[in-house]
Amino acid sequence: MKNLMILALALFLVACGASPEGEQVEAQDAVEANTPAAATNSLAVDTDASVINWVGAKFTGDQHNGTIQIAEGKLMTEGSNLVGGNFIIDMSTIKVTDETPEEMKAKLVGHLTTGDFFEVEKYGKASFEITSVEVAQGNPDATHNITGNLTMKDITKSITIPATVSITEGGIAAKTPQFVIDRTQWGVTYGSTTAGALKDKAIKDEIALQINLATK
Repeated sequence: MKNLMILALALFLVACGASPEGEQVEAQDAVEANTPAAATNSLAVDTDASVINWVGAKFTGDQHNGTIQIAEGKLMTEGSNLVGGNFIIDMSTIKVTDETPEEMKAKLVGHLTTGDFFEVEKYGKASFEITSVEVAQGNPDATHNITGNLTMKDITKSITIPATVSITEGGIAAKTPQFVIDRTQWGVTYGSTTAGALKDKAIKDEIALQINLATK
């Protein structure tokens, strides 16, 4: 009986098209970003050691995952505290890394870079600028909560994301757990039920992201 219940639950989740996993991050109005007066050290982001992982899903249960590269950035510290920074995301580097056949990967990447999604020819870069950093309380998956302005397709929203931050003599590392944003708040509405798509053909509004940053 227990096995039947587990199977039924699994079938239900597939039928409903479970959203990508991760903490839901709410987008707010952008806030003014200023260079922290207290910053005493600024280190360049190591683009070879930094990456953004993404997951998108359909209501049918199908999902894809991949990566996006970081073009440049910096992280600023005051003593042993992260106090600011920013990074530029190269949207032309979107890749699909799941087990989809290569021909289908190319078609999917081609679609993601068109005006239906991220319109990379016009909006080739996205960015994230840190506006505040606070110590996380009671979160085993993060040491800090980082608030910043995320800009995509010339739309800027403030989000707060959890991250584990490590500052050593060798540099700064910041790694987030997987978190979820609503793509439609940045004007990416293709396949959304809010834009009139039928549910059996619709794509979830939620995109899961996981960010790895390291300095050099």
